[in-house]
Amino acid sequence: MLARSATLLQACGEGEGVAMGNEDIGDAEVGHRLAQLRERVGLKQADLARKVTWSQAVLSRVEAGDRAVSDDELKMLLAAIGTDDAAELAAVLERNWRYLPRPPLDHPDQHLLWRAEEIVADLVAAGTGADAHPAFRIRLEEYVKDVERLAQLLLRREHQIAFIGRIGIGKSTVICRATGLEVTDAQGRTVPVLQTGAGGTTLCEVRLSRGPGYGIKVESRPLEEIRSDVDDFVDQILQSSGPGEEDDITAAVPRELERVIRNMAGLTQKRSKGADGKFVRTDPARELAVEFPDRRDLAVEVLARMGLHRRDRRDTWHTASASATPLEWLLQTFAAINNGRHPEFSLPSRIDIVVRDLIDVDDLGVGIIDTRGIDQPLGRADLEALLEDPHTVSILCSGFNDAPDQAVHHLLRRAREINNLQLDTNASLLVLARPEEALAMSDETGAGVSTSEEGYELKGEQVSTALQPYKLGNVPALFFNSREDDTDPLRDFLRDQVRRTRAEFRRQLDEVLDQTRSLLDNAALEQVRAVQREAGKHLASWIKLHPAPKPLSGHIHDALLDEISRAHSSTVNATIRRNGEWRSLSYSHQLGHGARRLAVLALQDSITEFTGVCDTLSESMPEARELLFQARRLMTSAYEDLLRKMQLNGLSLYRDQLRTAAQFWIDNGNEWGGGPGYLKRVLRRNQAWFEEASRQELERQLDAFLDREWRVLLERVEAIFEQN
Repeated sequence: MLARSATLLQACGEGEGVAMGNEDIGDAEVGHRLAQLRERVGLKQADLARKVTWSQAVLSRVEAGDRAVSDDELKMLLAAIGTDDAAELAAVLERNWRYLPRPPLDHPDQHLLWRAEEIVADLVAAGTGADAHPAFRIRLEEYVKDVERLAQLLLRREHQIAFIGRIGIGKSTVICRATGLEVTDAQGRTVPVLQTGAGGTTLCEVRLSRGPGYGIKVESRPLEEIRSDVDDFVDQILQSSGPGEEDDITAAVPRELERVIRNMAGLTQKRSKGADGKFVRTDPARELAVEFPDRRDLAVEVLARMGLHRRDRRDTWHTASASATPLEWLLQTFAAINNGRHPEFSLPSRIDIVVRDLIDVDDLGVGIIDTRGIDQPLGRADLEALLEDPHTVSILCSGFNDAPDQAVHHLLRRAREINNLQLDTNASLLVLARPEEALAMSDETGAGVSTSEEGYELKGEQVSTALQPYKLGNVPALFFNSREDDTDPLRDFLRDQVRRTRAEFRRQLDEVLDQTRSLLDNAALEQVRAVQREAGKHLASWIKLHPAPKPLSGHIHDALLDEISRAHSSTVNATIRRNGEWRSLSYSHQLGHGARRLAVLALQDSITEFTGVCDTLSESMPEARELLFQARRLMTSAYEDLLRKMQLNGLSLYRDQLRTAAQFWIDNGNEWGGGPGYLKRVLRRNQAWFEEASRQELERQLDAFLDREWRVLLERVEAIFEQN
């Protein structure tokens, strides 16, 4: 039997609830809810006060939480508001949450969460009987865990919409259009608040959230990281132009980062007209390199000119005394910080913009993320973390002609490699069209289209076909032309994607609650239990036939070497300079991905086979459907837990050896400057390092870990079957 820690059922064996959501409801929360209910029917505070023969001052104090209301007063106020929500508030206030966290009074899923609370209470009661079979108790425990997890997903109302795509695709522009963050310039043109250009404009991830005013908060890069960025910049300045793949040094210093370093250090390139009337460009950085030819001396001089010790400000806010409007102020201030022209702010790793209005989605808190553009199709840790977050809607942005583009294909392929199921409910495609592109479409016969809508429809069919290999042929997609199209469909599309994730949370919780109720209703029916025992024997037999995963095919470092082979030479050099950890290429992230990918290759067929057996038995044994539902769900959720453990294990397993492998990094670093073939030389060194005996031992440990976790998973599933 699988060893278990104390569970909720054990903790509540005496029938006492765990104090998870039983805290008192404060006057402020009640007052806030009353104000919400009043405002929703368009009732002014003074009008409601007259209805209940109160002064407006008294009602104001109640809504502010400064004055408590008695039960009779509350009943009177709710009757005066007169809506269904108001009528339900009194009952909501009476609820005693003993097992699940109490949701706020204005939570839109208050009733579904209360149903979950009641089901958990029934599960606890059913599990405390002296005659309960051990397997039955374990089934109750597993359902409690499942309900708690799904309730937590639904309880959290903070969501984010992440726009992901390659550099220059137009993410910042479309975000500003969707949120109304635009101003009109002196020429009468509409200008986005988030600085845009031909790509490579946004320096780092930018997050937008709602607040009481307008402000910008900056998370500065660590000093050590800035020093490494400056080292890359210095290498770029000192690098002589010549043949070979290392000429692509600009990939290690993206142009947005180079622009900021130059501005902060006062090394902006100048363009002036010469005597012959032609424009001449001068580069103060190259002139400085002549004065400081030593790489280290030049880096120190650039850092000194950046004046980082004076750049210690972390936030700034629009005030009523400002001459510019809030949006004009945001545009100017963001541009200054994003370009390194603001004297008080350091080089940012993230910028948070606070505004009063974003996109309203029911009673949810929705933020927006403008991710750093993809400059090469690599598996970036920041983007892949967003794709795995259940509360993040990932908007995958592509241009019209190549939709879905190479960057999107790479993200989806890697996500499916590690069995990322969030794609099915949280990923959407936004195709950003330019004028006339849709009208240039033609069908398979060569016939052209007559309208943009017809072009969009035809392109949509092609996109659906291209996404079939990732099982995303029906993924929600929107075609949008930022220059010409109305923004209402765009806003509706974004709202719908957030609602889709919420609907999936509700669907799963509803489904589990229905099956749990079926378990409780049929627990005493011997006929049902007999069929369930028979179904359990079939599944137990399957488990005995699959005691171990398939042998691992490949190596944990395969994914890392694959990403190195497709990266720019200078990206690999920048990563090696930082001992394997850089924002565009991370050794630990790739090794975690590689470990999870190996687990999927070893186990996915078994998981698919087991769920297929459950589905087949459900057809022939309807009395056992609830048990088979739980077995199927438990197997898939435990499998997801196993994959996450493998990913974390792979990420941490090599960490110490990579951190202390000084000679390995020196040897790889010395390959830079050795002429053409740099990537091949680095790949050979990496391959040889991972094949050394100590790393092979780590792979054996990973193999043993997978084998052990699979046995634990099978024991957990088998424990829900009655064996006699």
